[in-house]
Amino acid sequence: MSDLPRKAVTRTAKLAALPLGIAGRATWGFGKRIVGESAELVGRELQQRTADQLFKVLGELKGGAMKFGQALSVFESALPEEVAGPYRAALTKLQEAAPPMPTRTVHAVLEERLGEDWHELFLEFEDKPAAAASIGQVHRGVWHDGREVAVKVQYPGAGEALLSDLNQLSRFSRLLGPLIPGMDIKPLITELKDRVSEELDYGLEAQAQQAHAEEFADDPDVIVPQVVHQSDQVLITEWIDGIPLSEIIADGSQEQRDRAGQLLARFLFSGPARTGLLHADPHPGNFRLLPGGPDGEDDWRLGVLDFGTVDRLPGGLPATIGESLRMTLDGEAETVYALLCEEGFVKETIELDPDAVLDYLLPIIEPAEVEEFTFTRGWMRSQAARIADPRSPAYQLGKQLNLPPSYLLIHRVTLSTIGVLCQLGATVRLREELEEWLPGFVPEDPADGEEAVAEA
Repeated sequence: MSDLPRKAVTRTAKLAALPLGIAGRATWGFGKRIVGESAELVGRELQQRTADQLFKVLGELKGGAMKFGQALSVFESALPEEVAGPYRAALTKLQEAAPPMPTRTVHAVLEERLGEDWHELFLEFEDKPAAAASIGQVHRGVWHDGREVAVKVQYPGAGEALLSDLNQLSRFSRLLGPLIPGMDIKPLITELKDRVSEELDYGLEAQAQQAHAEEFADDPDVIVPQVVHQSDQVLITEWIDGIPLSEIIADGSQEQRDRAGQLLARFLFSGPARTGLLHADPHPGNFRLLPGGPDGEDDWRLGVLDFGTVDRLPGGLPATIGESLRMTLDGEAETVYALLCEEGFVKETIELDPDAVLDYLLPIIEPAEVEEFTFTRGWMRSQAARIADPRSPAYQLGKQLNLPPSYLLIHRVTLSTIGVLCQLGATVRLREELEEWLPGFVPEDPADGEEAVAEA
């Protein structure tokens, strides 16, 4: 019997206690204001206490609770510093670890999926997990051919736990909303629920990882481990060492931060162009920095893990994104607005100010305007505050814009990546990556088409 279902009552009780705790603290805050403390100070303390409890509970659970916590963690840089500081460590822990399942459970899954003689497939197998995440944990081993491998074992009952947690969290998503300024929690939870079946399917994950591993096999900047073996609930891939991005965020040198940021942006935009797939889980726990890049041991490469959530984009990222961004930088607000209307970002029944629409999109536009851009927590906070303030035009406009379903995951991955870049405090030549990999950002040269016709 699996650990997750057995503890279902406990899990539900812990999650159900969150809104009660939030309500209790709201009453406490009201009392503090009555006795004369300023609303601003009380509000900050209230938000900090709420966040402390939220991330403590999410960190103790696996399943959808942890998946939600990891998704939130990349937006930590949007929080006011006085709130973010005290529980930044808890967020980082969410990105890297969860309580492990018992050894007997791991062995039972391996015996069921790999056979009674599963031990003979390995020269070595470490019972203690090297990492644990929302739906599975990773063990280090040596495959029978001598390769060091990562053995990913899915928690029994993970699917039920994922859906149960996310359903529970969605019931009080409105109470959680103020924790991350400018972020609508409910669509995030809905999207995580929509992806559950894909994430549980290690066959799909193996296909996505192998496609990336083959495409990036000789890449000087990015490493993706090869798939060694896959069966239901077990995925075995080559092992890669490296420094987790969460450690670079906490203690890395500026050189490491800048290199990690540049390679993260490069992978985000080059992956869809090269594989037709978008890695859609960009929290720091899924990336490593490895020494030995194109300029020797003092350089760094980016190791990419966990392909359980991907967006399938056979033609790469939509050209509309690149075209809109290029025309925005060229000051063609009316043309961009018409293109966004055509794609369904603006509903037919609504008419908006084209310049206001572009102003709303500043978090994506600003880093592309210059040769290199320094992503900071302060910049992220200012952008989030602008969009979250009910008095601001950006807030009102955001409630009127529409996000077509085909762009939902692209939008979240882009914002999540920007969040990680801000956590890194990285200076990145983003425009360089856009020009190289984003369809539509650089206008096609008519001469290229003529040459292609001539060759044909």
